[in-house]
Amino acid sequence: MTFLKRLKPINDFIFQKLFGDSESKQSLIALLNAILRLEGSERLADLEVIENKQLTKERIDDKTGRLDVRAKTMDGMQIDIEIQLTDQRNMAKRTLFYFSKMYLETIKSGGDYQDLKKTILINILNFNMLSIERFHSTFHLYEDHEEHFMLTEDVEIHFIELTKFFKVKKNFNDPLHRWLLFMDEKISDDTLKELMEMDRDIKMAEERLEWLSSDEETLRLYEARENSIIERNSLISDGIARGKEVGKAEGKAEGKAEGKAEVAREMLQEGMKIEDVARLTKLPLQEVERIAHEKK
Repeated sequence: MTFLKRLKPINDFIFQKLFGDSESKQSLIALLNAILRLEGSERLADLEVIENKQLTKERIDDKTGRLDVRAKTMDGMQIDIEIQLTDQRNMAKRTLFYFSKMYLETIKSGGDYQDLKKTILINILNFNMLSIERFHSTFHLYEDHEEHFMLTEDVEIHFIELTKFFKVKKNFNDPLHRWLLFMDEKISDDTLKELMEMDRDIKMAEERLEWLSSDEETLRLYEARENSIIERNSLISDGIARGKEVGKAEGKAEGKAEGKAEVAREMLQEGMKIEDVARLTKLPLQEVERIAHEKK
């Protein structure tokens, strides 16, 4: 199925519209079953989508804003999915911060620690974060010396690095592979058609994406979010570039100062007076005195 303009599923605003509304609950369940590798009786059959009712223009334009998809299972387990398109160099600490907040929210004020519920945080990244080859990494709390001894099942954190996934051989029989291919903004019409024929949940999600692409308000907010992402990328790139330039300048200054210090050492070793060394190298007299004492 070909559209005039297929919106990017990994745009976090569109991702939330695809999976974070009550009417798209079945798509979210299918995606979570694929990510969490749940099969048979362990598969999620139902959950409560915690809808974001504050998708205002201000939130869309917020360059540091967080648009996530949240759900709660029937037994109270909390699940959160966040799309991150830009490497802000803080993903690990950001993840722990949001995980901690979510975990605390599972217990009411004055409640018992036993009331705390398992919390799963899923990060879908459009950049490489971890220095390992796997595109899907899962973290729990294990004892350092007992490889398979887990402290608690309450902690589960996933990282899915799309940049790594797009380089691996695709397996259409793997539900997670199918969903990640669906999210590829460069997917071919033939591949998309094959996915929709194989997987009715993906077909449903693609039909919703088509509907969203025809809604004027959705398109307006989508474009606003795209512009916000571009500006955020630009700010980060400029910051990195400025940091490199400052580093180079500081490096040159340090190198020049060290060069002068080395010349001063050689002059002092030849028996020149401290005052003459300071005058010829243009180093402060105190610095030359420090070098003189250093060589003794």
